[in-house]
Amino acid sequence: MSVRGRHRVLLGAAPGVGKTYAMLEEGRRLTEEGTDVVGGVIETHQRAATSAMAQGLEILPSRSVIHRGVTLQEMDLEAVLARAPQLVLVDELAHTNVPGSAHEKRWQDVQEILAAGIDVISTLNVQHIESLNDVIESITGVQQKETVPDSFLRLADQVEVIDLAPDALRQRLAAGCVYPADRINAALSNYFRLGNLTALREIALLWLADEVDSTLKKYRAENGIDGHWETRERVVVALPGGPEGETLLRRGARIAARSSGGELMALHVISHDGLRAADPLDLAAQTALVEKLGGSYHQVVGEDVPLALVEFARAVNATQLVLGVSRRGRLNSVLTGRGIGSTVIRDSGDIDVHIVTHSAAHSGLRLPRSAGALSAKRQLYGFVLAVVAWPLLSWALISTRTAQSVTSDVLLYQLLVIAVALVGGLWPALFAAAISGLTIDLFFIEPFFTITVDDPHHVLALVLYVATALMVSVVVDRAARQTRAARRLGAESQLLATVAGSVLRGQEAVEALIERTRESFGLEAVRLCTPEGKTLQTAGELPSRRNPSRIPVGQRAILELYGQDLAASERRLLGVLAAQLDAALEHGDLLGTANELAPLTATDKVRSALLSALSHDLRRPLAAATVSVGGLRTAGEQLSDADRAELLATADESLTALGQLIDDLLDTSRLQAGVLAAVAVPTHPGDVILPALDELQLGPGQVDLDIDDTCDQAQADPVLLQRVLVNLLSNATRHTPEGTRIRISASSFADSVQIRVADHGNGIPAQRQDEVFVPFQRQGDTDNTAGLGLGLALSRGFVEGMGGTLTPEDTPGGGLTMVVDLPAAGATPRISTRSAAG
Repeated sequence: MSVRGRHRVLLGAAPGVGKTYAMLEEGRRLTEEGTDVVGGVIETHQRAATSAMAQGLEILPSRSVIHRGVTLQEMDLEAVLARAPQLVLVDELAHTNVPGSAHEKRWQDVQEILAAGIDVISTLNVQHIESLNDVIESITGVQQKETVPDSFLRLADQVEVIDLAPDALRQRLAAGCVYPADRINAALSNYFRLGNLTALREIALLWLADEVDSTLKKYRAENGIDGHWETRERVVVALPGGPEGETLLRRGARIAARSSGGELMALHVISHDGLRAADPLDLAAQTALVEKLGGSYHQVVGEDVPLALVEFARAVNATQLVLGVSRRGRLNSVLTGRGIGSTVIRDSGDIDVHIVTHSAAHSGLRLPRSAGALSAKRQLYGFVLAVVAWPLLSWALISTRTAQSVTSDVLLYQLLVIAVALVGGLWPALFAAAISGLTIDLFFIEPFFTITVDDPHHVLALVLYVATALMVSVVVDRAARQTRAARRLGAESQLLATVAGSVLRGQEAVEALIERTRESFGLEAVRLCTPEGKTLQTAGELPSRRNPSRIPVGQRAILELYGQDLAASERRLLGVLAAQLDAALEHGDLLGTANELAPLTATDKVRSALLSALSHDLRRPLAAATVSVGGLRTAGEQLSDADRAELLATADESLTALGQLIDDLLDTSRLQAGVLAAVAVPTHPGDVILPALDELQLGPGQVDLDIDDTCDQAQADPVLLQRVLVNLLSNATRHTPEGTRIRISASSFADSVQIRVADHGNGIPAQRQDEVFVPFQRQGDTDNTAGLGLGLALSRGFVEGMGGTLTPEDTPGGGLTMVVDLPAAGATPRISTRSAAG
């Protein structure tokens, strides 16, 4: 049986980072060292540098497969296995094979090659990893149908990230080193945006870091290594659930920050019995603080807190443990024994432990609590049982007393005490033990009818008798306390889950919280009102008698409770609900403000652009017409026919342009006032681009037109969009040198439709590109024909009003590209309300 081959994967954040080039380079190096290397499948994508690197390598011929009338090339798996080299180079690991091939996926071909004992170097982009597929789709908007299982990748002997800075990759793309020229613009604006590339690069590096961490844990487990390895500082902060947690977190963050790449983790241990109740408000605040500090929050259940802390620290390979000084008083510590801190220090081994003092440390000299947890009714039943059963049992035993029955008599009295303890707890049990012990001494231990005891063993028996009663009652008391705490925690969890479920099912958060509060605490009614008394929400019918309990909800509201008074433990949960109510009200206020501002902001954008542009454009044709008419009036007789005709033509042209501007202003004013409806409808880019070209009389010799056959319809106002395109094309025409052509293209990506107008002029520096949208900044604005439209300022306002964006970009090879990005028809609107200003 052959030994499985070794697999090395070259992982890239995006196409074009150099994975194939690096694979070929490594193949050539190994060939020169004497290794038998062949290329199983190499995808050069017609890149010159990649093709040159492949020269000189033995590359096996591809297998031709006809599928649906098209001839496709696939890796010849049988040829690879028959050739049996030492190493095979396999590109694009996630590729889907043509139907009818030996395997559905190329990674399965690689699996068979490895099983044959042949080493493989393969390439893969991070977006094709199965577990990351949905994450990357949410970032890029592109769903990848070809994926490789994580389980297969984790079997690789080596995974290496081929890294390239996002800026460098975009420069490589713009230079034509990745895609053909006709795909560069769309790629730069869509998948290869700087933000996308940065996120993909981080995901690739994090995936590899996680894989390295998993490999380290696996190695330690296989070799039985329990001690921690300080590959990097991992600081675990134990949160006790009180206010001191903030102090501990900040100290832990400082410790983690001392080493580059240190990791902060916060841990709260919940006991099985729920008796160590944490303050939920403190824990919620500390969870948020952990996230701000760049750490992570964890919660585990464990009866033995020190053991749970140490086990968690070892599981995550922690190097530091941060604990707070005990809040128990010194007398409490003496009586109850060793504390958590000292136990953790004893069991931590080689993990450093930091004991941090805080304001709540040694907060008192109180004795341990001894109050019972049983209800007053159960204690009363215990006393009744003791009072009723004791005389009956005594009468029965005295009637049958013999010299040999004393042992069984004592055991029967002890059974009575245990029964009383089970029913009533500590105090009824002590009462039963006292009266039964006195009865035994008087009636069953010689000398009878006295409290004198001759035999010391009888004294010891009485002491043990009382001690047994005490221990049983303590166990019963603790069990009752655990049961009550468990029920309470279960009810609280169910309440919070019910509230969350109500919100998820679509119920308003405030309404759900108010209604669940009334139901859970058995109240007659609950009212949420402003500090001035204005009702925001009610649940139940408000009683005529009004004397409610009032709970503040932040600074914006008050919660009024009508009904029975709540216990302290119930008020703790009520504090959590009040905090959630405050957050829900704040969210509602912010959402309402955003909805109010969206149409106003959109209206203001176009109004500002309109007024600024028209204040400029109105002045110029008016001045030209005034000068022309004035010249005709003052020097008309001295002018030649040609001069007179030129002045008349200038006046006519200026007045026509002025009339058009006034019409535009009136139309836009009607739109803003809602008198003239502006309807955003599904509009195909071609239905707007072609009329704009006809209006400007631009033909094939001046324009390259590229409208993607699969381009979606945009949600736009056709009239406004045509005005925008006419203005953009006019500007591009002015700045495009003779002999070159304007390029206008349309394509769709995810939920967007993009129209790009590219010229090959001098371009604009990146730091000054936004200035083109400021009025009075147009270049060449000196004659009477240089674009009397609404201007780029108004164009951007119209586009943003339709829910889109208008942004400038550098044209590859020089020049400026204006990108109109609009929502696709059927996509979620980017603003909730649109006006003409929009």
